[in-house]
Amino acid sequence: MQLPNSNRLPTNILAACFNNTVATYKYYWLLSIIQSVESGNMEIPKKDLFARMISNAWFTVNYFHVSFGKQDLIQMAIQDIIKEENITIDEKLNIVFEKLISSKNKKTENSLWHFNKNVPHWFLSPWFQKMDRAEIYKASQVFSNNCLYALFENEIQINPEWKNYLTTNARLLKDFCYWNLALFLQAKNPNVPDIPNKLIKPAVRNNLTKQRTHFWDIVIKELGSIKCIYTGEKLTIGNYAVEHFIPYSFVSHDLIWNLIPANKTFNSSKSDKLPQLNKYFDSFFNLQNNAVEIIKYKTPNSKLLEDYLSIFPDIDKSFSRQSFKDRIQPLITIASNNGFEFLK
Repeated sequence: MQLPNSNRLPTNILAACFNNTVATYKYYWLLSIIQSVESGNMEIPKKDLFARMISNAWFTVNYFHVSFGKQDLIQMAIQDIIKEENITIDEKLNIVFEKLISSKNKKTENSLWHFNKNVPHWFLSPWFQKMDRAEIYKASQVFSNNCLYALFENEIQINPEWKNYLTTNARLLKDFCYWNLALFLQAKNPNVPDIPNKLIKPAVRNNLTKQRTHFWDIVIKELGSIKCIYTGEKLTIGNYAVEHFIPYSFVSHDLIWNLIPANKTFNSSKSDKLPQLNKYFDSFFNLQNNAVEIIKYKTPNSKLLEDYLSIFPDIDKSFSRQSFKDRIQPLITIASNNGFEFLK
């Protein structure tokens, strides 16, 4: 992805800021700067930027359990801050930000200001190659080489020459940050699905009305009722929740092959826990298998049957207990390795 060009500005140097990146700091630093400038700020307190960095990464780390790497300080800072602050793992970005900038907790303050040691000046290193920290601070304060911002002890000042470029191209610049961040994190998490959709908390989760009315209601109507695979409770139309067998926060999709009816109360308490396959897989497969046969008979042109093509190239020939387990087992293992806990 290319940055928008400018005849007056060294946009090639800005693009080079993500070269040789070994952690997520630079992506979140630039993203936070753009968000601040969008809000009309040209003189930006460093603490605000550090808080935005944490806020932007909050949902990705806490809810989706995407690994940033063992040495990544943003992930480490989030893990420390969540112990100190009363912030839920799925809190809205703006509320996380407000809580962080208003926090008086010394440990939280230290976690935020730790980024001051390297991030603000090393981000400018493409403008000031072979300079040390003190030299970069000094050169930036007169906007040498038309650098993006000037560095001071407690704030940065955006170079006025860059203001129009940043505001006019804010959407594209944020996309540039997320695109590069997605590539970086996908390399760190090669087996984790759908990294790009785990970088921003969705405004609203998709409802599962289609999967309920056009699939599971048809199955339950045909069978009269089914048993919840977790509780054994009898489930009838209108009296069940549509549940993700492998948590949505890992798979990041609503494909029907991962959805089953479940007890409403249990579904709420299950949250993002992983099912133990030795305990639940056989019941899960039997329910899915019966459902597929019923839908193929009742509504053979159902678009929802196409969901199975993502794991079975030919649903008529390859849909079997072992082939289904062979596709689910690796996902469960990867999710567990990324910090998802199992149901007790």
